[in-house]
Parts: sequence; structure tokens; C-alpha cells
Amino acid sequence: MLFNSLHFLIFFPVVVGIYYLIPQKIRTYWLLAASYYFYMCWNAKYVVLLLFSTIVTYVSGLWIERCVDGAQEERRRRRKKLCVAVCFLLNLSILFLFKYLDFGIESLNAVLSHLHIALHAPEFDLLLPVGISFYTFQALGYTMDVYRGEIRAEKNFFRYALFVSFFPQLVAGPIERSKNLLCQLDRPAKPTPDSLRDGCLLMLWGYFLKVVLADRIAVFVDAVYGDFETYTGVYLIVATVLFAVQIYCDFSGYSVIAMGTAKILGIRLMENFDAPYLSTSVAEFWRRWHISLSGWFRDYLYIPLGGNRKGRLRKYGNLLITFGVSGLWHGADWSYVIWGLLNGVYQIIGDVLSPVKKKAAAFLGIKEDSLSHRGIRMVATFFLVDLAWVFFRADSALHALRIIKRMFTADNHWVWFDGSLYQCGLNQKNFTLMIWGILLLFAADICKYKHIRIREIVAKQDYWAQLLTVMAAVFGILLLGMWGAGYDAANFIYFQF
Repeated sequence: MLFNSLHFLIFFPVVVGIYYLIPQKIRTYWLLAASYYFYMCWNAKYVVLLLFSTIVTYVSGLWIERCVDGAQEERRRRRKKLCVAVCFLLNLSILFLFKYLDFGIESLNAVLSHLHIALHAPEFDLLLPVGISFYTFQALGYTMDVYRGEIRAEKNFFRYALFVSFFPQLVAGPIERSKNLLCQLDRPAKPTPDSLRDGCLLMLWGYFLKVVLADRIAVFVDAVYGDFETYTGVYLIVATVLFAVQIYCDFSGYSVIAMGTAKILGIRLMENFDAPYLSTSVAEFWRRWHISLSGWFRDYLYIPLGGNRKGRLRKYGNLLITFGVSGLWHGADWSYVIWGLLNGVYQIIGDVLSPVKKKAAAFLGIKEDSLSHRGIRMVATFFLVDLAWVFFRADSALHALRIIKRMFTADNHWVWFDGSLYQCGLNQKNFTLMIWGILLLFAADICKYKHIRIREIVAKQDYWAQLLTVMAAVFGILLLGMWGAGYDAANFIYFQF
């Protein structure tokens, strides 16, 4: 079930209405049933995998906590480590089977072929369960939190099952921490006019990002990247810049809708994006982009590997491992691994050159906190991040390299002026509307960067003004949204991960 589908627009009001009509003590069961129905709308049989991950991590949490009581220190430590190892092994084995098995077999066949070894391992072509990477990481994060003693193991199985399957963020995040979400599921906040209004405004902004911007940009990007041998030079440059905006609008749109739906239910989800394209370094970008995943890898992979505590070379190695694994998490293809490693390399180069840049700025009398200097750094950061996005968007690493070459070798600058850009799926009207939408997004991100909360400004207005704002937003989304034949809902990009 997609957030931008008619099915969801019927499902969600029914869930909310019944949720607030039934007694508090059975609301957990109702939300759990709604969440499993929400997931089963994609492929009912794969709900078994969700249940399996839930049971394994739930039992692991209880076992880890039980090891604390009455056991000798060394024996207790061994049992806890064994429990965590078994829990990770079982969950990651399922993830590997469905997401990475064919990728591993394909890579093995390629290596054997290169070595002239005639062994062809068969591929299984398993359908990837939607959201498996997200709920697996959320469940494993809970296991690690219990192991570290940061939380107590959840005794109520149904409440824990809801934590793993909570439908607003089940299939594309944010990847919530047990310390934040579990306690809220135990005692959700009571609805207030303010929380309901904020939830609705968040959902509307998310729908704007998705159906007005992301889906409109996708038409142009798909046309150019789908035929990059024809669309060269400026076409590819524009499409690559637009893809950076598309994936931001698409993914942050989902996260914002998830935050809005959860807030209407009395649950506060974490912020997953914080104006990332206003970052002045790649390291800062990753503190602002997909914050829940970046935090997960920092706390459960980078720091356990040693973080920056083992010297500079070890720190750089840990960075490359973390970003390489992050790339592989996003997709079972070497292009994703290259994308992740490239972002890691950017940060290493930035760290190595940091003293040089500071000395150069001091020598030239450049104020590092000046608007002009920050603007230049933002543009440079966007260029680096956007160049890496080519590997994320292209069909393969080879295609990505060819696209980058064709971006900078083809000389067709006249297309800026002859209207050719309006022949890539979007006519002049839709292209202009897209540009205005991007400018609105940029203005909203500047406000967010400066800690100006637009929802708070709306909240200070009279009720009639608030109502008109909501009505105008709904009307604008319905009128300007990109809809397929029969008003089909377009998938979210991160559903494939």
C-alpha cells in the first residue's frame, strides 16, 4: 500500500478513527493488526519474514537480559555475545538470501569466467520483500541496545511486534531506535488540535515533495538516463542535477508523510532529513541525509570497529568499511558499493586537506564563516555528492562511467536556449512548474537551516487562515501532482532497498 494511493487515503482515516474510539488497553493490538495488513497489501506471504525477524529479536532480547541475572561475569559475557551473534546471523542470513544471493552468485560467475573456469552457478531470482532492509536493521538495533544495557528487554510481545512493524515507517524508515519508539508505543500522547494540525501539515508537505516534485522530475530523469547514448552533454548534466533533487524529494517526502501519520496517532518519529544540500562538506551532508541510517551505521558499525579512536589510518579504514557496507545496504550491485566508497573517499580527502584549507584561508584573509565562502563550499559539496549519485542512478557501474564521460565530453550547449530541454518528457509548462517547485523547496530548506519552523508560523494564525492554508495545499497537490493513467500512484525509490 502506497502513501500516495487511494487505498491508503481510505485506510488511514479508518485506522485513526477506530484507534481513538477504542479503549487505550487494546489500541496496541489494533495498530499491530493495521500494520500487518498494511504490509500484506504488497505480498501477503512475505509477512512470515517480518514475523520471523520479530520473534528472533524478541526472544534474543529476553535471553540477553536473562543472562545478566545470577551468572558469573565471564560466563554471562560469553552467553550474551553468543545470543547477539545467533540473532544477527539468523536475521542477516534472511536478508542475504533475498537481497544478495543472486548478486553474490553473479559476481562469483563473473570471477570464475575471468579465470576461465567453466562453472556456472544458477541464479534464484527471488522477489525482494519490500522494506526488509529497514525492519531488519530496526530489530537488530533493538537487540544491540538490550545487549549494551541501554534499554530493558520488552516483555510484551505484541508491543514489540508493533515496534518492528509500525506501518508509517515500516517499509522506508526512518529506522527508529527502541529508546524512542518503544516507550511511546507503551504510552502514546493524547491527541490535541495542535498535534493533529501538525500531522496534517507534515503529510501535505510530504505529498507535495512526492507527487508534485519527485514524480514530475522523474519523467525528465528517466527519459534522459534511459537513453543516455542519445541525450549527452547538457541533457545528462541537467538530469543528474535533477536526480539529486528527485531522490531527496522522494525519500524525504516518504519520511515526512511517515512523521505526519505517526504524529496524528500520538507518536513522534525522528527527523530523517535536515536540509542536506545546504551542507558545506560531505561529512556534514551525511549528518543531514538519511539521519536514521547514518546514525545506525555510526553506532552499530563505525564505533564498534574503533571509530576514530585507533589512529588516523584506522579511522579512514573504518570510514571506507562503513560507507562500503552502506552502499551495499542500498542495493545488490557494485555501482552502489562504488557510490558508498566514493562518499567515504570524499570524507577522507576532506579530512586530510582540512589543515591545508585552513592555512590557505588564513593566508588569503578569507573568512570561513562568511556567506560567500559558505556558498562556494555548498556548491562544491553538491557537485561531489551529485557526481556520486550517477553511480546510484545508473543501471550499472559501467553505465555510470560512460554517463560521466558523456557529461563532460559532449559539446551541445545550445540546448540551453533552443527549447530542447522541453522535449525530454516534460513540456515547457511542466518544466517551468518544476523549477518553481524546486525554488520553493530551496526556500523551505533555508528556513529549516535557520531554524525557522513554517508550521509554527501557520499555527499562530487564526483558525480560518489555518483552514484556508490546508485547503489550498490539498487543492494545489491534486491539481499540480503528476498522476499516471487512471491516477496511478508511483512507487517510492527507497522501496527497492
